[in-house]
Amino acid sequence: MEFKHLRTFVEVVRTGSFTDAAENLFLSQPTVSQHIRQLEEELGTRLVMRTTRRIEITALGEELASYAEDILALREKMYANCSGKGHSILSISASTIPSAYILPSVLKQFGKEHPEVYFSIHQSDSAGTERGVLEGLFDLGLTGRSPESEALEAEPFCSDEMVLITPVSRYYLEMKERHASVRELLDQPIILREEGSGSLKAADRYLAGEKIDQSSLHVVARINDQEAIKNMVAGGVGISFLSSRAAMEFVEAKRVLSFHLPPGTAVRQFYILQRKGDIPSPLRKEFIRFLKNHSELL
Repeated sequence: MEFKHLRTFVEVVRTGSFTDAAENLFLSQPTVSQHIRQLEEELGTRLVMRTTRRIEITALGEELASYAEDILALREKMYANCSGKGHSILSISASTIPSAYILPSVLKQFGKEHPEVYFSIHQSDSAGTERGVLEGLFDLGLTGRSPESEALEAEPFCSDEMVLITPVSRYYLEMKERHASVRELLDQPIILREEGSGSLKAADRYLAGEKIDQSSLHVVARINDQEAIKNMVAGGVGISFLSSRAAMEFVEAKRVLSFHLPPGTAVRQFYILQRKGDIPSPLRKEFIRFLKNHSELL
């Protein structure tokens, strides 16, 4: 089994498209198809179901993708640490919100102040980030929930607010104008994140506080991609709980409406994860200090 085949498969799963995977990896589409076919032949199982309109990853394919992400991350860390250049590379696993909406500005400024430092960033959900840090695949993790494992230590570094976003329509505009509560909107079709997401945990806390059983909601989809959720809400598919950071661009562009949750139910904390007992490198210590001291970038 070759690393290039695993890398291709992970990109196909991530993008949901042979064409996009080929473009991102600078490969031809036939090469991407060949890599997937060789993996399937080697494992003796179907990983990807192809139709005329879309692709669907099989259950075994989803399991392989999880293993492959860990293998590729460990390989990258091995090269970094064993090539004599590990001192200038910081490997970070981050869940969706930190990865997409916090790290870009932080890394840009930190890189300006430390031009010798390079970053290896892996995006996962909160559960995947915890697992990767626990297994030593990454120097540290950034997630939107407190870790479940007692072998990890978590240090809060910034917070966020959960909101409910809705399509822009006359109905929702009228609800917005009369300051309708979020509870009044929960009879509408709703899109939720999948298990393992910090955002889902935050939404669950709100629902529990309001004594609303999740099974009573009209859930039309469970999706882990924030951009897909925003586009589906903007397209009228349903409403969704989302980080205010993730929703901001669509709200400002007036593509979706945002409803605030009741005080005390909406705030979520973001954490820096490290393994207990680790001796952090000077670079890791400096980056953590930078994160905590530059709130204007967060």
